[in-house]
Amino acid sequence: MNIETRLSELIGEPAKRLHTARSRNDQIATDIRLYLRNQIDQLDFILKKLQKTLWKKAEKNTLTLMPGYTHLQTAQPISFGFHLAAYIEMIGRDRERFQDCRKRINESPLGAAALAGTSFPIDRHLTASLLGFDRPMPNALDAVSSRDFALEFASAATICAIHLSRLAEEIVIWSTDRFNFIQLSDNFTTGSSIMPQKKNPDAAELVRAKPGRIMGHFTSLATILKGLPLAYGKDLQEDKEPLFDTQKTLFISIAAMTGMIEDMHINATAMRNALQRGHPTATDLADFLVVKLGKTFRDAHHISGKIVALADENESALEDLNLADIQKIEPELDQSVYNILKIDNACNARASFGGTAAAQVKERLKEAAVRFDLNDEEN
Repeated sequence: MNIETRLSELIGEPAKRLHTARSRNDQIATDIRLYLRNQIDQLDFILKKLQKTLWKKAEKNTLTLMPGYTHLQTAQPISFGFHLAAYIEMIGRDRERFQDCRKRINESPLGAAALAGTSFPIDRHLTASLLGFDRPMPNALDAVSSRDFALEFASAATICAIHLSRLAEEIVIWSTDRFNFIQLSDNFTTGSSIMPQKKNPDAAELVRAKPGRIMGHFTSLATILKGLPLAYGKDLQEDKEPLFDTQKTLFISIAAMTGMIEDMHINATAMRNALQRGHPTATDLADFLVVKLGKTFRDAHHISGKIVALADENESALEDLNLADIQKIEPELDQSVYNILKIDNACNARASFGGTAAAQVKERLKEAAVRFDLNDEEN
């Protein structure tokens, strides 16, 4: 009405024809689709920037070794670059989800009028084309009453926020004095109000928390739509706040994560030192017993476990054990076992497709740069 009133002031009588063959129902449905289409295009841009930031950091750290964890316990040696590359893939799937959602968003409800179309001789294909839509929606009732595209956007946003939250949690862990794998810049940390030594990872903690808010919005939208009869109910007025806040919250989280990754300092020495705990090459020892000595993996697992127990008893790393002591457990082992127990050798031995060997990580990063279009200069 405000637009129509202003047009009336400027051009008079013709402005009053603006609402011909239109309803608030199809206009609002069209506006939401235009809004989300634009937001998805912006999201793709900033997610791509985050990917590129992760890519650059990963590419520089293909030889920076650290423990890979399961249950937050040392599992196997990996590179920091390999670890970050996992998030490049996750963010890539997020971009794909949003782009897939965009296809269903990019259909025009305009001209559906209140719910049953119009008797005016309009051209819905023309207005759809002029607004950049792929096509007009083929059923007027569906066009004004459906909000599944909004729910799909909220779903994709929820998954993306969860990915960011997982990385944020790892940043919190890595930045603790117990790990000391990274240091965050002052731009993303705060001091304590009482403890002068503290440097709190506030930005990462907030990104870790934000998915709860976005998940809540998804649930709100789903609850609004549940059981809503066709075509329109005032209930749909309530879809705006969850959508707008989802977009805003996700954008802020992505920006904060990009900045943290860009500015973080990597403590390669602390990562390397952490590999001296938890016997990360124990699996390699078991594999060696299978390949070199022909043991069954079940027996190899048992033998390796006894050697690990010996190392724990002596408070030493596996590679520091005396060969004579190892041979008391498995007499067939010889000096060659020490090559297997070396951290660098163990990491580079995992050269299967998608593995943590440096050459494999570099190759997959090169391929990811092409697949996700990270080589352009726009970001």
